[in-house]
Amino acid sequence: MNKFYLSAWKNYAPTILLLVILLMAFVVFLPTGKLTTKGLPELNIVGGMTLIIIGLLAGLLGGLIGTGGCSVMLPAIHFWLGYPAPIAVGTTLFAVIFTAISGGYGHLVRKNLDVKATLWVGASGIGGVIVGSYLFTLLTSHVSLLGLILGLAFLWPAGRMIWEGLSQAKRPQATGNSIPGPVWGWVVLGALVGILTGVVGLGGGYALVPSFIYLFGAPVYITMGTSLATMIPLAAVGGGIKLAQGFVALGPGLILAAGVVIGAQIGAAIIKRFKPTTLKLIFGLYFLYVSIKFITAFFGFKIW
Repeated sequence: MNKFYLSAWKNYAPTILLLVILLMAFVVFLPTGKLTTKGLPELNIVGGMTLIIIGLLAGLLGGLIGTGGCSVMLPAIHFWLGYPAPIAVGTTLFAVIFTAISGGYGHLVRKNLDVKATLWVGASGIGGVIVGSYLFTLLTSHVSLLGLILGLAFLWPAGRMIWEGLSQAKRPQATGNSIPGPVWGWVVLGALVGILTGVVGLGGGYALVPSFIYLFGAPVYITMGTSLATMIPLAAVGGGIKLAQGFVALGPGLILAAGVVIGAQIGAAIIKRFKPTTLKLIFGLYFLYVSIKFITAFFGFKIW
């Protein structure tokens, strides 16, 4: 019994600690008024509950398919809650910091990641995030163009997930406990994903997971852990820069983060109860809808 409690504490201690930190941050900043921002949707009980639900759904998806949840949070708070695109990008990337830490640690203690690949991809990704964050500041005065870039970025996860969802045939899975490939390949991948993360704020998991699997032939479980661990420095640097630049709605960001952290643990716990191909098809169609919505808005057409 003692071993059971020790194992449970080892697995969930970081999640509990992160939730405590988020709660403390909320309590500390509440009297200062920094949790609300003029010009943004009011942070009331209904809005807070909506953000929690969005975070839970995003975390649930992340726990099931190995992403940080930005792909769900960003369009949800932009289209349905009315947050401007630059704020939506910064706020969701900020929230993913906590998801990546929780998920990355969980995979580390279970030895489901390649530490060497994580360090190389993460290090080169930091440089890419800095470059991407600079490009992001140039795009904030051209919101419609930023929306178009977001729409094009969503085409990749949409196409990938729809294809995998429709392809019911089982493909041979790679085995092992490392990410194959040359170091220079990891460096190039990290830099490219970092730039994309800095520009569009989508944590990077949606690009890292398929890249590790299809370009490097990596085992699925090692891919999931390495992807989440790599997202820690990318999200921390990108989210930190956007927070300093004023593109993070702090209150909503903290609430989303709490929901995502909890949702990720639920997703990890129930992953074996769902058929991955069905989930990927459903969310792939959703991401395709989001992509079309962003792209058509750039050309002056708004779809519901």
